[in-house]
Amino acid sequence: MPADLTRKEPAELNIFEAEEVLAALAVEIAHHDERYHGQDDPEISDAEYDALRRRFDAIAERFPSIARTLAPSTAVGAAPATGFAKVTHSRPMLSLSNAFDAEEVAEFEARIRRFLSLAAEEPVELVAEPKIDGLSASLRYVNGRFVQGATRGDGTVGEDITRNLRTIDDIPNRLEGAPETLEIRGEVYMRKDDFRALNQAQESAGGKAFANPRNAAAGSLRQLDSTITARRKLRFFAYSWGEVTERPADTQAGFLDRLRGWGFQTNPLTRLCGSVDELLAQYTAIGEQRATLPYDIDGVVYKVNRLDWQDRLGMVSRAPRWAIAHKFPAEQAETILRAIDIQVGRTGALTPVARLEPVTVGGVVVSNATLHNEDEVRRKGVRVGDTVVIQRAGDVIPQVVRVIEEKRPATSVPFEFPSVCPCELKTAVTRLEGEAVRRCGGGLACPFQAVERLKHFVSRDAFDIEGLGEKQIQAFWQDGLVTQPGDIFRLKRHEAALKQREGWGEKSVDNLLAAIEERRTIGLDRMIYALGIRQVGQATARLLAANYGTLDAWRAAMLEAGKTPSGDDASAEKPNDALADLLNIDQIGMSVANDLIAFFAEEQTLDIVADLEEELDIQPFAVPVAGDSPVAGKTVVFTGTLATMGRSEAKARAESLGAKVAGSVSKKTDYVIVGADAGSKAAKAEALGVAILSEEEWTAMVDGT
Repeated sequence: MPADLTRKEPAELNIFEAEEVLAALAVEIAHHDERYHGQDDPEISDAEYDALRRRFDAIAERFPSIARTLAPSTAVGAAPATGFAKVTHSRPMLSLSNAFDAEEVAEFEARIRRFLSLAAEEPVELVAEPKIDGLSASLRYVNGRFVQGATRGDGTVGEDITRNLRTIDDIPNRLEGAPETLEIRGEVYMRKDDFRALNQAQESAGGKAFANPRNAAAGSLRQLDSTITARRKLRFFAYSWGEVTERPADTQAGFLDRLRGWGFQTNPLTRLCGSVDELLAQYTAIGEQRATLPYDIDGVVYKVNRLDWQDRLGMVSRAPRWAIAHKFPAEQAETILRAIDIQVGRTGALTPVARLEPVTVGGVVVSNATLHNEDEVRRKGVRVGDTVVIQRAGDVIPQVVRVIEEKRPATSVPFEFPSVCPCELKTAVTRLEGEAVRRCGGGLACPFQAVERLKHFVSRDAFDIEGLGEKQIQAFWQDGLVTQPGDIFRLKRHEAALKQREGWGEKSVDNLLAAIEERRTIGLDRMIYALGIRQVGQATARLLAANYGTLDAWRAAMLEAGKTPSGDDASAEKPNDALADLLNIDQIGMSVANDLIAFFAEEQTLDIVADLEEELDIQPFAVPVAGDSPVAGKTVVFTGTLATMGRSEAKARAESLGAKVAGSVSKKTDYVIVGADAGSKAAKAEALGVAILSEEEWTAMVDGT
């Protein structure tokens, strides 16, 4: 992507430039989603990751018709740990979007107004509370009795830590006047003084000291022996709920009152604010107290106070729309950059990584930092031997902020980005127009890419095979036991040899083979995600699975989409029916379509999919049905200005009822809902004989009135 496009504001871009920038950002975001959620090996800080998403969202808002490529991951934590039973959350435990300045907070409030179609004079109350740097936990009460506790895990499945949570004094065993089923959520943390005392005890006993209070709390909570947990002083702030049979309040502030009435601790610095100015004032006030607080915090969380508005706002794939975390500035430190290494990802992207003289930032020793791509290396002028400022925001690999040029060695030379892949094949690397990265063109012949794809295949949001992580994949690849995904399901043939391997015993091999057998049955959406197709994250994989239903139907459609009467490229101006259907899926654009078509155009990948079919039971996608929804499985299109809700809210509600929301009208559309000033979509629906509903008729249908 030309450097001048990276500097342009959204308002300065034309539609062609916007498409180029969005495509490049989508690729970069998908890469970092995989590094963070799929590999537990992030390359950038929270701050920089969110900056990428914010730029994408800003451009997408200005050019909604072409914003179809980003597929954000929905993973929000770590995979459940070995040794604990797994708990499936009845409602996902979500992550939060972040804001880093006053303008972003104001935009958050403005988005709420736009989504809910609120008048300018309508007040929007928000609750502001400190963001505790601890470990999220969920407490399940039945008939007022605490029956189960779990970690957040990956947001969908956590670890059963009931016995350990029972040792925390802040967690009541019984609640008076609680709903029949009530799930309380909050943060387990360790006070700073208790952390210092624990480390002193660890050092006196010859044990290892913890890096910070959060790590100490997490390590204490994940003890298999609950008596160890009981000896460590953990505490709990309650702030939210999950499943509940009867809503205990009408507002967030009212719910916090109920929590205190039941005996829970809530943060005393929490305030109800009536404006953005009040939010920012509370942020400043909390920030000024940060150093003297008895616990660690890393920001302030803002939540819409009215719970009925929270319901309407709902969530995106990774976070609620009704809450945001206003983070404190990232911590920085100086160190020496000793080397720049090149890493090759599963899509062939070459990423420069700075190897640093180890330095402590925010209580954590770091030795690696991301340099993103060659443009960033050139822009920041980074050289081996430089003294650099690094920045860390959260438990991630930090970023290089800038070079301290006055400390540069006289012998340093500019870094030359490699023209060939560092793999043994030394394949030439290319940088396509519109992309920020160079890629190795070796495909699966490149051992780096092949291994990275296998690592992705077994990652937690894909097949999630317990006991088969990155180290095991790397070792099995080197020994020729696993060279393609289907080989994983044939490892049983090597059972005797596996049990003779160093570090492996009979029980560990038996457990691994049992875990592999458990994953022979898998849903289509997870299967699609596991294949590691460029730009196809969890959200896009789910969209594809929902629209095509079965592997056979999806594969046939993708193969057909790549054909044109003239044999031209799939991006021809007149797409065939299969390509038109693909592009008609809301959030799927030409960039993603081309990557899907390219995937199925490779004979090797077709063979991999066919091989997996022989080994697996790939379940058709089951469309979620909300009660007796009359629109479950139906394809709907919204056009024109709606009177009672914004377009985003209307789409979100339709999807929650099991409908498929499309971006354009076709012969497969079931309903077109027209608002004021409906244009060409309404005309096309009439020409095709598609049912046209007014907003009132649509509301009556979905409400059953």
